[in-house]
Amino acid sequence: MERPLDLDAVQAFVLVADLQSFTRAAEALDSTQSAISLKLKKLEQRLARRLLERTPRLVRLSADGQEFLPAARELLGAHERALGKLAQGAARFSVGISDHVAGSAFAAVLSQVNGYDPGVVIEVRIAPSREVMQQYERGELDAAIVRREPQDSGGELVMEERIGWFAAPQWRWHPGETLRLATFSTTCRIRDMTLRRLDEAGIPWVEVFIGGGIHAVGAAVSAGLAVSALLYRTAPAGVVEVGAALKLPSLPLAQVVLHSRLKEKRTQGVLRTLVAALKAA
Repeated sequence: MERPLDLDAVQAFVLVADLQSFTRAAEALDSTQSAISLKLKKLEQRLARRLLERTPRLVRLSADGQEFLPAARELLGAHERALGKLAQGAARFSVGISDHVAGSAFAAVLSQVNGYDPGVVIEVRIAPSREVMQQYERGELDAAIVRREPQDSGGELVMEERIGWFAAPQWRWHPGETLRLATFSTTCRIRDMTLRRLDEAGIPWVEVFIGGGIHAVGAAVSAGLAVSALLYRTAPAGVVEVGAALKLPSLPLAQVVLHSRLKEKRTQGVLRTLVAALKAA
């Protein structure tokens, strides 16, 4: 009888395939890149197949890896179903995510998280960072993934994201004219920072659209109403970055931090996978 496959190695393979990164997979599994690489090397030796093609900039599945991936997912799913029959109810937790961080690829993020452990129920709330932090501080959320401001304290820095000035390709503005802006609600810290930078640069501006979320502001930008400061990850398809061309003030990196009260290993693992998937999105 052949010895069974190492489930930890199979899980590492699926995460590397989904996240296209040894580093992100290691973060999701609270491990190291070298440990993940060793697990996958042993798995490839066990199967006598090369599952991944590795290059300095890219990790992609080989033909054998593409063939093995559905079976690997089914193996992990069967394992979770078996455990579920013994568990006293499903594990669950709640997490709030800044709408600037969730971005437009959040469906793919959720798919990757579900592939890691479909037995965990996640309550997700997407809202402005300030609102998410208020809910977390009131004890309404188990975890929060938000933008950090200089006055904020605590939290684990998990990523840094670029912010740029985005507009529709047909949008035009000439220095000296009043800059037409699409901004977020008055409680948004990105709005506060954007207006402060324009005032410091002596650029006159006027708000022509105020949106209650990233999708509303993105729609205004795509429609050619105005320019807006957006994280690159949330910029709608088809818009262009115009900051350098129009000599608009530079914008700082957005620091994204994680706050968590989770203590149980299983839910911590799902939360780590969620963060890793957001970073890879």
